[in-house]
Amino acid sequence: VQLQASGGGLVQAGGYLRLSCAGSGRTFSSDSMAWFRQAPGKERKFVAAINWNGQVTHYADLVKGRFTISRDNAKNTAYLQMDNLKPDDTAVYYCATDSGFLPSDNWGQWMDYWGTGTQVTVSS
Repeated sequence: VQLQASGGGLVQAGGYLRLSCAGSGRTFSSDSMAWFRQAPGKERKFVAAINWNGQVTHYADLVKGRFTISRDNAKNTAYLQMDNLKPDDTAVYYCATDSGFLPSDNWGQWMDYWGTGTQVTVSS
C-alpha cells in the first residue's frame, strides 16, 4: 500500500501549484484524505481534508480561500490546488488517509497511511 505525493516545486509568492496524492495497493474510495505540512523546525500542521465522497471538506484557517482539496476516486487520487501562495506556505506537504474524519493537527496521530512528502517552496 502506497501513497505517492507529487507536484511540489519552487514558485514565487502569488503563484500556484497543484499537488497530487496517488494511492496504490488498495482503494481509498471509502477513506477520508488529508494534507498536512511541516516547515523546517516546526511541528506538522493540518492543511485540508476531504471526506470519502468529496462532499465534505475542511481547511485550516491559514489556507482557507486559497487552497482547494478535491479527489477522484476512479483514479484513487486526491489533489490540493494551492493558489495565491505565500512564503509562509513553504513546507514539505504530506498526504494521508483515514477511515474517520477528524480534521485537526492531532488527527495526524491516527492516520492509517501516509504518503511521501513533496517540497513546496515559495519565494518572496
